[in-house]
Amino acid sequence: MRILVAGSCGLALLALGACKTREGNTADTTAARTDTAVARVGAATDTGARRVDSAAGSLAKRGGWTSASVLGFARAASNGEIREGELAERKATTPAVKAFARQMVADHRTLLSDGKTLATKLKVTPDTADDDVRDVTKHASDDIKDLTDKKAGLDWDEAYIDNQIKDHKDVLDKLQDASKNTTDTDLRAALEKATGKVQEHLTKAQDIKDNALKNAKDKASNKDTTKK
Repeated sequence: MRILVAGSCGLALLALGACKTREGNTADTTAARTDTAVARVGAATDTGARRVDSAAGSLAKRGGWTSASVLGFARAASNGEIREGELAERKATTPAVKAFARQMVADHRTLLSDGKTLATKLKVTPDTADDDVRDVTKHASDDIKDLTDKKAGLDWDEAYIDNQIKDHKDVLDKLQDASKNTTDTDLRAALEKATGKVQEHLTKAQDIKDNALKNAKDKASNKDTTKK
């Protein structure tokens, strides 16, 4: 009997030990799985962080410009030229100035359309909050207000052309700077096309000031002298 009892107790102890061993193995396996899961989350977090850092680096400005700010500036400049040109079509009295205004509206509508197409291709939303964008927008609004309030006549035509000369010089300088500081070949090609058109407008405006408007002022001055 004692032998049977002792044997039973031994078996019970062995069974208990086996249970504890299984529990220990299960606990170790669970802990290992937890460590693996934590490691995976940590790795994923690090990878995500690296991707964010990489994206931030790709959006960093070169020379103060991003693709979004370049497209935003070009769009704002063209919108301003279209609004001023439409006003000049109505108020200008010198034929050469009226013709120039029509050209401004047509050319800048084309540039505006080209910019929209490029923005879609590059999957970029033009930046409207950039300082250069806000400045060119405000400047155009100020010019339009002044020209709207100003009485039509030769002085009005001269004021409009003077604005065009100054504005095109400023825009040309900005676009050239942006072109030097972009690595995107499509954007650079678009900027080269735009700068060529802006230079053409600047040359035309200067020619109107030096010839058509000068001749118109001389004629007006001669009429006044004849009357006297």
